[in-house]
Amino acid sequence: MIFMQLARVIGKVVSTVKNSTLEGRKLLVIQTLDGNLRAVGRPLVAVDSVGAGAGELVFWCRGKEASFPFEGSEVPTDCTIVGIVDSDAHVSVKSEFRGK
Repeated sequence: MIFMQLARVIGKVVSTVKNSTLEGRKLLVIQTLDGNLRAVGRPLVAVDSVGAGAGELVFWCRGKEASFPFEGSEVPTDCTIVGIVDSDAHVSVKSEFRGK
């Protein structure tokens, strides 16, 4: 079973030198959240594939799948923002996903 990973965009990264496949792509700092929208763990740097901005609630992925949104180019990423959540009101945790 795959779980959606939520985060809030809390900042941006400015890089004067980076891999050429990252040229023109935003690097954002995200804070991982639990199902109740509480911060969990340390912030991460993610490549933005959807045009997210500061304060937005996003979903993200890690690992090999993180490069999938950039099909056709070899983007060296292991953390990518893959969607924007329209409203916090639609986020809820169902008891079957809490390990019960």
